Amino acid sequence: MSDAKRQPLHHILQPPGWPRPKGYSNGIAAQGRLVFTGGLVGWNEEGVFAQGFVPQARRTLQNIMAVLKEAGAGPEHLVRLTWYVTSVDAYLADPKGLGAAYREIIGKHYPAMATVEVTRLVEPEALVEIEATAVIP
Repeated sequence: MSDAKRQPLHHILQPPGWPRPKGYSNGIAAQGRLVFTGGLVGWNEEGVFAQGFVPQARRTLQNIMAVLKEAGAGPEHLVRLTWYVTSVDAYLADPKGLGAAYREIIGKHYPAMATVEVTRLVEPEALVEIEATAVIP
């Protein structure tokens, strides 16, 4: 089927008159097989953490994509990301770097997102932990 005839995988929910969000969606309607990740962190296969917030976020997003790949899902299937961060200031410190890391891994697909600051994460070196939900049509 040509790209022009393809239906979007998910329907972005944007109430009339609301400002368009930057880097996320207010909501997404989706149908299909649900895929959930646990809270994933920015470590590699040997359990070694990337250093710094943006490198950990990049690695965490790579880890999410590795889990989704096991289900046959890609970034376009993401419908929700919940970010748990140990410092909102660190999250906000380098928006260009964080945005570039996000687009490098996920592309220009922006699911519904929430960011929550927490006192600490279970892994002492973790600066960010992300849970993902995807829907495969």
